[in-house]
Amino acid sequence: MNTAELVELGQQLRVDSVRAAAAAGSGHPTSSMSAADLMAVLLANHLRYDFERPEHPANDRFVLSKGHASPLLYAAYKAAGAVEDGELLTFRKLGSRLEGHPTPRRLPWVETATGSLGQGLPVGVGIALAGKRLDRTGYRVWVLCGDSELAEGSVWEAAEHAGHEHLDNLIAVVDVNRLGQRGPTRHGHDLDAYARRFQAFGWHTVQIDGHDVDKIDRAYGEALSTTGQPTVILARTLKGKGVAAVEDREGLHGKPLPEAEEAIAELGGPRELHVRVSEPPAAAAMRSATTEAVQLPRYDQGDEAATRDAFGKALAALGSARGDVVALDGEVGDSTRTEEFAKAHPDRFFECYIAEQQLVAAAVGMATRGWVPYASTFAAFLSRAHDFVRMASISGSGLNLVGSHAGVAIGQDGPSQMGLEDLAMFRAVYGSTVLYPCDANQTARLVAAMAGLDGIRYLRTSRGKTPVIYGPGEEFPVGGSKTLRSGEDDRLTVVAAGVTVHEALAAADRLAEEGIPVRVIDLYSVKPVDAETLRRAAEETGCLLTVEDHHAEGGIGDAVAEAFGDGRPVPRLVRLAVRTMPGSAAPDEQLHAAGIDAVGIAAAARLLVEEAVVR
Repeated sequence: MNTAELVELGQQLRVDSVRAAAAAGSGHPTSSMSAADLMAVLLANHLRYDFERPEHPANDRFVLSKGHASPLLYAAYKAAGAVEDGELLTFRKLGSRLEGHPTPRRLPWVETATGSLGQGLPVGVGIALAGKRLDRTGYRVWVLCGDSELAEGSVWEAAEHAGHEHLDNLIAVVDVNRLGQRGPTRHGHDLDAYARRFQAFGWHTVQIDGHDVDKIDRAYGEALSTTGQPTVILARTLKGKGVAAVEDREGLHGKPLPEAEEAIAELGGPRELHVRVSEPPAAAAMRSATTEAVQLPRYDQGDEAATRDAFGKALAALGSARGDVVALDGEVGDSTRTEEFAKAHPDRFFECYIAEQQLVAAAVGMATRGWVPYASTFAAFLSRAHDFVRMASISGSGLNLVGSHAGVAIGQDGPSQMGLEDLAMFRAVYGSTVLYPCDANQTARLVAAMAGLDGIRYLRTSRGKTPVIYGPGEEFPVGGSKTLRSGEDDRLTVVAAGVTVHEALAAADRLAEEGIPVRVIDLYSVKPVDAETLRRAAEETGCLLTVEDHHAEGGIGDAVAEAFGDGRPVPRLVRLAVRTMPGSAAPDEQLHAAGIDAVGIAAAARLLVEEAVVR
C-alpha cells in the first residue's frame, strides 16, 4: 500500500477497535489506537501469512504481547478477511471467538495466549529459536509489545537470550505510548532509555515516530535487512491517537470511549478496506514426525539408580526415536541429566541458563511450532516460571516439564533447593498431568508416555539412588497406580509416591513381622489419580495413610482425598508430609525428621491400628 492507503488503514483499525469495545461495553480501545499505524504497515506491506493455512511452515509468526490490545488484532483480522464485521462486534461476548485477550484455543492465527504482560517477547524468542535452528523455513517473528510491560524482568531475560542467540529473525515492535493503567510509565517517551537497554543485550535498535507510516515502513525494512542480531523498533505513539477527548490522557485505560459515535466520526467514520496480505514462500516442514520404537534404558530389579539418571537416558533414547523431541535446560543439565540428550542430539538441545521464565517460554514457543519440548530444572526453581505455565495451559500448549531434586530427600543443600510445593503447583494447573516415579524403569516408561499426552505434563524426579523394584517390561498407564503389597487381612493402606514408596515398603515389611499386614500403593500418577484403586483399598482396609516428601497442602494427600469427593462416604484418612521447615542434614536424617521414613510410617500405622481396635 502507498502512504495515503496506509494512513486510511490505520484509521480503519482505530475505528473498528472503538466499535468493538463500544459493542462489548468494555475493552482497551485507547491501547489499540496507539498501535494502529504500526499494525497497518505490518499487515499491508511486510507480514507474510496465509490466513487460510495458519499451519503453513513459512508463515511469519505474529505475537501480540500487549494482549489487552486485542481489539486492534481483531480489527486487523477483519481487514485481512479472516473475520467478518458481524463477528468483530461479538467481542468479549459469551461464545465469541474474540475474547478479551486472544488465545489459540479460539483462533488458529494466535500463536500464544497473552494478557499476562511480559510473556510475548519470551515466547517469541522460543518461536524464533525454532525458526532459526529447527524449522529453517525463513519465517520472521514479529512481537508487538507495550512499553508498560518492559518493566517485567522476563522481558530482559528474553532480550539477553535473543541477543546471545543472534536471532535476526526476531523483530520486536514497542508501542511506547507513555501511559500505563494508572498513569505514566517509568520512562515515559524516553526512547533512548529503552534503546540503551536493548543495545546492551546486543539488539539493533530503531527509533521512530509511531504514527508516521513512511518511517514505520522504512524501519520494518531496516529490521528485515539486519543480520546477526535481533531488532527492536521503538515507536513513540500517543494513547488514544486520533480522538482529541482521549488522546494522551490519563484515566482511560481499559474503558470504551465515552462518546464512541462522536469518536468514530472524528476518525473519519467506518471504512471497508481489505488488505491482501503477502503469501509466504513455498517451504516444507523440516521437522521429522517419524516415530520409531523407543529403545528405553533397562534396569535390573534389585539394582539402585536415581530417577533423574533414568530420565536423562530415557530422554536421549526418545530423541533418537522421535525427531520432533527437543530438550531445554536452565544451566543444571549435569544435575537434571538433560546433558544425556545434549550429547546425543546437540542440534535439538537448548541451554537457557539461569532464566527459568525464558526456559519455559522458549518451550512454549517451540510447542507452537509443533515440536515436543522437555524443559528441565530443579523442581523448586520452576515456581519462578509458574505464570508462564499457567498461560501455557490457557494456550492449550503441549509442554513437558521435569523438576529434579525434589523434597527433603535431596539432603544437605537445605530448603532453598527443595521442591516442596511443586506437586500442588502443577496439580492446580488446568488439564495438567502430574507424575512422580519411584524407580528407574518406571521413570523411563513415563518419560516416553509424556510425549503422547496433551496439555501440561509434569514429571518429578529424585536426586538420590533408589532400588529398582519394577521390571523393564512393566507398564505404567497414566492415571494408574501399582499395588505392591496386599492381602485379605490388610489393616490399612499406605499410599506413597517417589522416594516414600521405598520407605512404605520397608515399613510394611516391619509391620508384617509384628503381625500387622498393610497394603502399599505406589501412586505414581498423582493427577489423574487412580480413584478406583483407592476406593477399593478404602473399602477393604478401612483406612488410608498417605506419605509424601512434599508439604501437606495440595500434594498426594489432597489428591487421594479428592478421589472421595463425589459424595460417597469418606474413609479414615491420615496424612504424613513435611510439616516443618527443614535445614541441612543427610537424606535419611531429613526423611526421619519429617516423619516420612519407614520408622515414621510404621509408627503412624501402629497407632492407627491400635485406635481402630479401641473403637
